[in-house]
Amino acid sequence: MVYTDPESRALNALRSFVRAISAATRSANRTGVSGAQLFALRQIALSPGLSMKQLAGLALSKQSTVSELVARMARKDLITKTINESDARQTNLWLTERGKRAISDSRATAQEQLIRGLSHLSPETRTQIAEGLEAWLTASGFSDVAPGMFFEGEAK
Repeated sequence: MVYTDPESRALNALRSFVRAISAATRSANRTGVSGAQLFALRQIALSPGLSMKQLAGLALSKQSTVSELVARMARKDLITKTINESDARQTNLWLTERGKRAISDSRATAQEQLIRGLSHLSPETRTQIAEGLEAWLTASGFSDVAPGMFFEGEAK
C-alpha cells in the first residue's frame, strides 16, 4: 500500500532511516567496532593526523560527543592521540594497526551515506528538513534528548 498522507510518509521515511542505520550498526558490531567508531576510523584513515575539531566537523556533531567516541576508540587501541606540535590545545588522531584492520574490509557507513545524501540536496531543502525534524521532536516531547553518534551507546 502506498501512503500519500504526509503523516504516514514522514513516519515511514523515519522507519526506513532507523532500519538502515540499525542494520549497519548490527553489521559493524559483529566486528566489535560500532558504526560510529567505524565512521570515525574511516575519516581518520582518509586524513591521518585529523584533529578532534575536524572529526567533529566531518561527523556534523559536537566536539564533546566526538571526544567521548575518541576516548572509547583509544581504550580499544583503535587509535592513538598526539598533541599537535604547533598548538598544544589540539589533539591529532592516528589509526593503530588494530584500527587499520577494523576498517580493512569496511564499506561506507550509514552516517557517511546520510551525510553524502544531504550534500546532494539544496541548501533550502536541508534547512526545511532540519526545521521540520526539530519541530517534530519538540511536538513529540523529545526536544530534551541529546543527540549523539548513531547507536554508539549500544556498542558491545
